[in-house]
Amino acid sequence: MRHRLEPLGIGPRQARILDALSRMGSTSQVELAREFTVTAASMSTMTTRLVKAGLIARGLDPDSARSNRLSLTAEGDRMLDAIDAAWRETDEAIVEAIGAEKAAALAALTTELRDALGGHVPGTKPKKGG
Repeated sequence: MRHRLEPLGIGPRQARILDALSRMGSTSQVELAREFTVTAASMSTMTTRLVKAGLIARGLDPDSARSNRLSLTAEGDRMLDAIDAAWRETDEAIVEAIGAEKAAALAALTTELRDALGGHVPGTKPKKGG
């Protein structure tokens, strides 16, 4: 995956952040950090590069002057198409290497393990109380 994303100028973590923002919409850096189970400071480091690249925008939260909101830019939204293509190519390479049946089993087992360990796809975790 890293090799497929390299020509785009981003790494797998940045790709996952863009993907999560596409599901979450405009969100606080703190909430995004929670989704990835990292500190706000770590998320700030990861998002700074994406802001500099013009893929996400950082703006003031209208409800809290002390908070920032992160959102995809038009360029970030376009980058998602290239990221999706890289993910598809990676999936195809796995199928080619081990066959469709084993690739499906691998995907199911890794998803089961992630879920059993309390993980989730960032941007898809149900909010408490709702």
